[in-house]
Amino acid sequence: MSSKFEYGSDLAVEILKALDIKFVALNPGASFRGLQDSLVNYVSEGPEIITCCHEEIAVAIAHGYAKATGKPMAVMLHNIVGLQHATMAIFNAWCDRVPMVILGGGGPMDTSKRRPGIDWVHTALVQGNLVRDFVKWDDQPYSIVNIPDSILRAYRVATKEPQGPVYVCLDSDLQESRITKPITLPEVEQYIKSPHLFPDPEALHQAASWLVAAKSPVILADRLGCLPDAVSKLIELAEMLAIPVVDLGARFNFPNTHPLDMTGLQQSILPQADLVLALDVEDLYGALHYLDHHTKEEVSLLRRRARIIDVGLRDLAIKSWSADYQRIHKADLSIPALGGITISPLIDQCRNLLKSSGRPRLQMRLANLKMQHQSAREKWLEEARQAGSAKNISPAWLAYQVWESIKGEDWVLANGRLQDWPRRLWDWEHPYQYLGHSGGAGLGYCMGASLGIALANKGSGRLCVNIQPDGDFLFTPQALWTAARYRIPLLTIMHNNRCYNNTVSHAQAVAKARRRNEANKWIGTSLNEPNVDFSSLARSFGVYAEGPIEAPGDIRPALRRAIDVVQKKRLPALVDVVTAE
Repeated sequence: MSSKFEYGSDLAVEILKALDIKFVALNPGASFRGLQDSLVNYVSEGPEIITCCHEEIAVAIAHGYAKATGKPMAVMLHNIVGLQHATMAIFNAWCDRVPMVILGGGGPMDTSKRRPGIDWVHTALVQGNLVRDFVKWDDQPYSIVNIPDSILRAYRVATKEPQGPVYVCLDSDLQESRITKPITLPEVEQYIKSPHLFPDPEALHQAASWLVAAKSPVILADRLGCLPDAVSKLIELAEMLAIPVVDLGARFNFPNTHPLDMTGLQQSILPQADLVLALDVEDLYGALHYLDHHTKEEVSLLRRRARIIDVGLRDLAIKSWSADYQRIHKADLSIPALGGITISPLIDQCRNLLKSSGRPRLQMRLANLKMQHQSAREKWLEEARQAGSAKNISPAWLAYQVWESIKGEDWVLANGRLQDWPRRLWDWEHPYQYLGHSGGAGLGYCMGASLGIALANKGSGRLCVNIQPDGDFLFTPQALWTAARYRIPLLTIMHNNRCYNNTVSHAQAVAKARRRNEANKWIGTSLNEPNVDFSSLARSFGVYAEGPIEAPGDIRPALRRAIDVVQKKRLPALVDVVTAE
């Protein structure tokens, strides 16, 4: 394709359009004014700008969007200051192995063209140094002709497993310089396609042999659901061999309505296992050990001679700065490939072996697991129902009330664990219904990522639900403006316990261990006196809101009204629920 670009920024935006990037999230900044002009005044039907009130929100929106679609968004960050604001959100995306293309403005590097004062303060050498330890790749192209190579490589690196964010700094002078020589736009498909790593055939055969011969195998799945088609394959493998599955929750990996789902029952089934198949598990050591939070002692949940098959690409995403790679753990067989790619050929191998060995023990094993599964579900449901008789609202009761309000909808839990009660009580049946957590556990993630997921589902008719912790929300409350401005239909339910509850637990545990006053756990951890009026805050940003709700019986009517706003008017809504913990 021949050149039709006037400026460097026109070329950059044309590449983004060719890559089919739908949205660019940004907080306005002078250092990418060339790019912004090209998005607004040059390209037609190109990426749409999503304006945010903080860079951390912009990156979080791209984070959620990528998890919902499997495709990266673009983000634009204003030189040094915008990049520094965004670092926490970039780290979350790195730990969560989520692809996004981050474009930074900077410079001009030519010092003769810098404005006195501000251009000097906001220019770095080299800007990518700030995030190099938690992005997959960074670049700062030298000339206009280098822009296509840089952005194409960034996209390819970001989307190749293990995925992650990338950062490209485009000098402001480069953006605003006229193109004086013809430039050909590359055929992007020839640059970005690459096959997945395929598992070693001999290792697959060995794994299949062990699985078929095992008396008490267990499957652990963590990031398998990054490839949604892998979920149905995991169901097929589990049913073929009557293997219980534990979903570790980085993505949706296994339906909780399936009788082989043993999520939440690890401490009872892992000690019986003679073989563990780990599929895309980020923290294998943590998954196989129990940590006593009071004594800090770790106890293995496995028999000494239990075999471990470890499938995944965890070791390809290691960097030295952050220890997000977790504690190393032994494995009897390691297969460096995506679990989602490995399951299909593994099923074929197991099926061939079963033809000769038959299926002894499988029916009895399935019947026993089905009883355990059903018993656990009934116990959790009864516990949640009984919580409704309490004076205060518990996480179990809130999760139950939300489920009773949305179970007739085609829903997506964009965010919210509520102490695992949604997975215990709701019917999780489709991979799109849950997309995991922040990755890096950095506060400020939830609202922005939920907006990204709701943006990805806009027009689908699905009800996107964000169960929003109050402490996390107060990092980025201005995300509500973006929700209202772009009419993003998202139901936000404030889990308003008026404290940083995780820190409260730590404060109490330390005081107890030291035999000190546990009542002081609220000092420095509470969010009351004054209480935050989240409903008024939401209305000030143009979002429909109700609350604060403090009576257990008042939750469902408020939710029903808010759901009508989201589903019928296609607008955001917030319900503030005060909880006891």
